[in-house]
Amino acid sequence: LPNAGKSTLLSVLSAARPKIGHYAFTTLVPNLGVVSYQPQQSFVMADIPGIIEGAAQGKGLGTRFLRHIERTKVLLFLISSEHTDIKATYQMLQKELQVHNPALCTKPHLLAINKIDLLTPAKLAQRKKTLPPDTPFLAISSLKKQGLVQLKRHLWQLLHPTTHIPHQISQDF
Repeated sequence: LPNAGKSTLLSVLSAARPKIGHYAFTTLVPNLGVVSYQPQQSFVMADIPGIIEGAAQGKGLGTRFLRHIERTKVLLFLISSEHTDIKATYQMLQKELQVHNPALCTKPHLLAINKIDLLTPAKLAQRKKTLPPDTPFLAISSLKKQGLVQLKRHLWQLLHPTTHIPHQISQDF
């Protein structure tokens, strides 16, 4: 969704300098950044404009940016911790992808709950209760740089599933 912190995340993980603002649709064009994982290992991350309900039918910036997602190998759903029902938001995003192109729902993916620094531990625990039990997720703060090493590790593993990485994803906040 707009204002989830997608551009901030890209700017923290890479040398990319996308426009960052506190208003919907600050990002109007996709931004790319090279994310260093380990020495001699990197991957390209794309920051696309926010997807809103009805995007697959042309609402908001519409299908123009949904087509960019078709070229990715892995999807990172970034949702702000400020959303009280993260599960509903996540399901809405998945539905938009399904309506646009059902093949998108078969791609490896990860849910990252961003802006955890804005909530108390009790509110974070409430947000966690709304998540689907079988969905891999991480709680991060792009601004405070919390959980980003684990995020890069998990994204690398999704991109290279045959690579053994000894750390498992944690679903604890």
